[in-house]
Amino acid sequence: MARSHKYALVTGCGQGGIGEALVTEYTRRGVHAIATVLPTEASDHLTKAGITFFPLDVTVEASVTQLKASVQELTGGYLDVLVNCAGIAYTMTAIDTDVVAVQRMFDINVFGPMRMVHHFHGMIIKAAGAIVNIGSIGGVIPYLYGASYNATKAALHHWSNTLRVEMSPFNVKVITVISGEVSTNILKNDAHRALPEGSYYSPLAENFRLHVTRTPAGATDRFQYATNVVAESLKASPSAWFWYGSFTRMIRFLDTFGWRTVWDSMLWGMFDLGKLKQAYESEIKNKRD
Repeated sequence: MARSHKYALVTGCGQGGIGEALVTEYTRRGVHAIATVLPTEASDHLTKAGITFFPLDVTVEASVTQLKASVQELTGGYLDVLVNCAGIAYTMTAIDTDVVAVQRMFDINVFGPMRMVHHFHGMIIKAAGAIVNIGSIGGVIPYLYGASYNATKAALHHWSNTLRVEMSPFNVKVITVISGEVSTNILKNDAHRALPEGSYYSPLAENFRLHVTRTPAGATDRFQYATNVVAESLKASPSAWFWYGSFTRMIRFLDTFGWRTVWDSMLWGMFDLGKLKQAYESEIKNKRD
């Protein structure tokens, strides 16, 4: 007997983010959207929209298993779409990285999707559904101050690639979304961040401050992004890698046809590395004198 509803579970649906836009779009398309928010996070925006939601911390095994029990009861054991959207940013130079902070980011951005798939794969296989992993152009290009965040997305991309092949015998589709710049509030928790005292990058301290407090120019509206990602996730034969958002067309072309260091000169100018080099060489000269 045909099921009356399709169900889509989206992690990371705090107000102002991609997840909220995704569950809004699934709902608009007649899919029963299931949102998750952190146990300490506001959920009024979901209540007002009439969207089903549950608390979830993707870093806590017990939280994931509790969510699984709730979703099983709601859906009868089927899950048509799982969107791994929960994620955080960490902005810092590679050499000034706080490894403990990055370990937490990996726990959310990489191990979170792994936990979700580990616990929900049976429901997805039962529905012959789809897994959508929200990646980023940061996992493709060496975007400055994002070495650690970029690493989480690159790891997610490659894990997702293998997952796609491994799930294919069970008629489960796996889509890796390579997201361009999208207008979200993901940078809100990084706005306070500053270069550590004595950093080799200190000559760019003001550049860095402006970077972490920026509003990305030309960013894609998150609801427009959601419209396209949701449409792709519901296709019978979706793209393995779905590129969408500002700058993805150019980046996809250069990543496909350019040489590996094609980004270096572009990013050198974009992030004013000439100023840093000049300051460093002046410091060396002064020490010699």
